[in-house]
Amino acid sequence: MSRGRGGKRGRGVGGGNRGRGGNNNRSRGGGGSSDKPNYDNRQSFDQVPKQNEKFERYYNSLDLVPAGPSRDAFWAALRRELPNAFRFCGSKGNALSVRKNLTERFFPMIEQIKHNGEPVELPKSIPWYPEGLAYSMTTPKNVVRKYEPFKEFQKFLVSETGVGNISRQEQVSMIPPLLLDVQSHHTVLDLCAAPGSKSAQLVELIHAGEEDRVEQALKSVQNGGTHTANAGEDEEYGRSTGLLVANDVNYQRAQMLVHQVKRLNSPNLIVTNHDATMFPSIELPSTNSRQPKYLKFDRILADVPCSGDGTTRKNPNIWKDWSPQNALGLYITQVRILVRSLQMLKAGGRVVYSTCSLNPLENEAVVSSAIERCGGTQKIDIIDCSDQLPGLQRIPGRTDWSIMARSGSIYESWAEARQFEPAETSRIVPGMFPPEEVEKMPLERCIRVCPHQQDTGGFFIAVLEKKSEIKAKPEPESKCGSRDWVFQQPQLTGEAAVMAELSANGGKSEEEHGLGLNSLNKLSEEQHVDEKPVLDEATALIQGVPAEDVMANGKRKAEDKLDADVEPKKPKVETEALPETNGHTTESTSDKSSAPITSTIKAEPTTSLPAPRPRRNQNDPIEESFKYLPPTHPELLSIAQFYALSPLFPTSRFLVRNPAGDPVKGIYYSSRLVRDILNANTNRGQGFKFVHAGVKMFMKQDVQGQEGVCRWRIQSEGLGILEGWVGESRVVRLWKRGTLRRLLVEMFPKVGGEDGLEGWRGLGEIGERVSRM
Repeated sequence: MSRGRGGKRGRGVGGGNRGRGGNNNRSRGGGGSSDKPNYDNRQSFDQVPKQNEKFERYYNSLDLVPAGPSRDAFWAALRRELPNAFRFCGSKGNALSVRKNLTERFFPMIEQIKHNGEPVELPKSIPWYPEGLAYSMTTPKNVVRKYEPFKEFQKFLVSETGVGNISRQEQVSMIPPLLLDVQSHHTVLDLCAAPGSKSAQLVELIHAGEEDRVEQALKSVQNGGTHTANAGEDEEYGRSTGLLVANDVNYQRAQMLVHQVKRLNSPNLIVTNHDATMFPSIELPSTNSRQPKYLKFDRILADVPCSGDGTTRKNPNIWKDWSPQNALGLYITQVRILVRSLQMLKAGGRVVYSTCSLNPLENEAVVSSAIERCGGTQKIDIIDCSDQLPGLQRIPGRTDWSIMARSGSIYESWAEARQFEPAETSRIVPGMFPPEEVEKMPLERCIRVCPHQQDTGGFFIAVLEKKSEIKAKPEPESKCGSRDWVFQQPQLTGEAAVMAELSANGGKSEEEHGLGLNSLNKLSEEQHVDEKPVLDEATALIQGVPAEDVMANGKRKAEDKLDADVEPKKPKVETEALPETNGHTTESTSDKSSAPITSTIKAEPTTSLPAPRPRRNQNDPIEESFKYLPPTHPELLSIAQFYALSPLFPTSRFLVRNPAGDPVKGIYYSSRLVRDILNANTNRGQGFKFVHAGVKMFMKQDVQGQEGVCRWRIQSEGLGILEGWVGESRVVRLWKRGTLRRLLVEMFPKVGGEDGLEGWRGLGEIGERVSRM
């Protein structure tokens, strides 16, 4: 069974073979059928039993909600079905227009409905969502199906969702992207992105205000503003320069993510398929091959796989399946994802860590453990967001909690757990318990949303800021990996060390105490310690650093130098295997150079033979190809001439998706940063798994027998990007609704014909203009 949100365990969004739509009655063998009939054993929400002794006892012992009416309301809410929620997408102007259509067209009809003599409740604006662009709806499904106005309303939601104007999304799921504070120039990473509703929000935030900026830039161009010779490639003319990398570990879920986000037609988007605990560093173009550059992100969202016990209102089977073992097993994976996030973050950048679980073991304990591994609160700060999203009811993070063991025993401290839990089998470690006072962790700045507060699901959010560069402590030496861990005051580094040294010297100048350039040089070195760590592979797995980033003395690994086409036979060797680390087994790298190799193969002629081509498993992901076309490519030149494209529109960002790099069927467009990343990482040693990038801009049409006609047609997906840069000679403007209706009904109207009967004459206001084109 697959558990969790794009991860390996925990029942979150999109588990495995259980829950809604699951099918456990599969027959053995491919395509065969069982002798027994298949029964639909799914239950409606009301029929699912909603009791679990351990679940209820543990949360009551935590005292998340005070005993009495509040706690009764908490449990009652967890047993009710979750209201529907949706938000308006795209640019602000477009979102406001769609909202106006909904409220003015459908709300008056819904207001007239009475069910059992009572008026039906209208969808309500979510009070804390900016600009009132999100709504929740508590109307039961049986009422929606019964009345015709609701059916029309439902059709509207479905159609607008299909074109990307509306996103149906749980209320609490909308919170993390809003707290990231994304700007149009930010590089953003969504590590566990599927199914993609939060990624869609992040794309919208990157493009916020872009329409107005581009419009102003186009006016400046039309008014004859001055431009440099290479302005088309150097200037963005209002376009957003930011980037979203949306990642998921599961290839099928990554495809679902693509379906969700590509409707927004963003050229600033890349979708990848990697394990979040070992997400590879992204290489950037560098003029010095010996000093490669790697991308650091301004913002990272780590919405990690979790037990999902805050989602009982939409996943009622959690009542049956909840076990303390779920959180105990997920804790170390969650810590690794958060540590990897902090490693890839810029100094001054922000990580939002979130789960749909209410368990402190998956929330405050993970935050505390990750901060400890990354150098403590002098390196990582928890941001107080209590003044953000006014109207959102929340409770502060916990500073004290207990742990429930697999047996159901509840422990208040690590000392108590260590006394009774066997080291050989227990997963409980010191990091699962509240931090000591000396660690000074302001966990109360975290946010927990309880389901009874505003009729939502349960959710947890922590916003972290990276003060300075970090070097993560090895996992076996941290409180998330060592049963013998004891807190030690982190060694001051960077600016903190310089300031502490000055303070110790009574505030005198550095020159008076011989510090001078030495301290500043040391500080400069420390600011780059995490750009490219030199690690062995086993430690890389534990620290959450990807294997492809492992370097040995600054050189490429030996296996990367082998000829790709000719592989010599290798003798069998006995290797010492390390225990599995996060689902991966690695060879020991300790003292490999001096260890003798014990061969078990008889002497053979050392003949090199071509390596057989491996067969691709039908379930393996298909690797996409992304090849950029040179601006001088004949097809691009013909397109630019036919559409009279402005020379200020960049032509070095067009790509195709085939290994040969030929524009056979479609041509796509991306931002400059996406282009640089795809070019720098496509041919890396162990491969970067890119799933999606680029917006469809042109498709080739069949125009046989027509000389001098461009065969490339602008696609609706890319029209918003290109329309302002197409020459007036290729633009037709219409003003009458009837003309628009005819073009919508008759997609390809005839323009030519016999003299006096030409098709263009029936096109009214645009006919003469079309005839001249």
